Amino acid sequence: MNRAVMVAMHEAGETADSLAGQIGVDPKTAQRWVTHGRIPQTRHRAQVAAILGKDIDELWPDALKRREPAWFRPWTDVEREAVGLRCYESSVIPGLLQTEAYARAVLASGPLAAEVGSYVETRLRRQTDVFERPRPPLTVFVMDEAALRRGDPEILHPQLDHLVAMAQRPSVMVHVLPLGAGLHPGQAGPFVIATTGDEDVGYLDDQAAGRITNDVGPLWAVWDTVRSLALPRDQTIDYLRARAWLT
Repeated sequence: MNRAVMVAMHEAGETADSLAGQIGVDPKTAQRWVTHGRIPQTRHRAQVAAILGKDIDELWPDALKRREPAWFRPWTDVEREAVGLRCYESSVIPGLLQTEAYARAVLASGPLAAEVGSYVETRLRRQTDVFERPRPPLTVFVMDEAALRRGDPEILHPQLDHLVAMAQRPSVMVHVLPLGAGLHPGQAGPFVIATTGDEDVGYLDDQAAGRITNDVGPLWAVWDTVRSLALPRDQTIDYLRARAWLT
């Protein structure tokens, strides 16, 4: 529970319903800012703080301590509020499904290598925020088979064990898109579609930074294709257990 927000709302005579009406979000979203201590999306924090007559850092001090890149923070805000996440990855195992060792290896190979420790911690915290909620969102992952073949086998074996364990959770669906599927539109790059209480929001990665988009129609078209080409859930789990490509 965020007691600072609860006290500020009481002092200002506001409720979750009244805040939601002024900001334009679902009342359940506003309620989670208090009862579950969720941090509002960046665009909502300043509005809430102004309504309650407080500074942002008084209400959410942790928001200023976050170590993920500044361009990525708006997406983590969306991720925390999502009731559904659909993720396609073409080259690496999705961040939300990575073990600590795998995440460290992936981050150490890129531009965040200088501060890999803090970014690994952030990635693991994101996993907790998504999967350990009282009511976790439905998360569906499609990953290209190529992503499973890239990396040190000593890191990949426990990573694949973790994938099998996650794939058996009721709210988690994992699907492998086999190389035998041939060329497909997902090769243009990874993306995520988040369903919130208010809208669908997309996230796209590139070499410099990620970006959020509200134009998710094209992403849904690609998603429907890669999802239809991927192995069913049970076959994916069997495939991950067999891991015949690793020696």
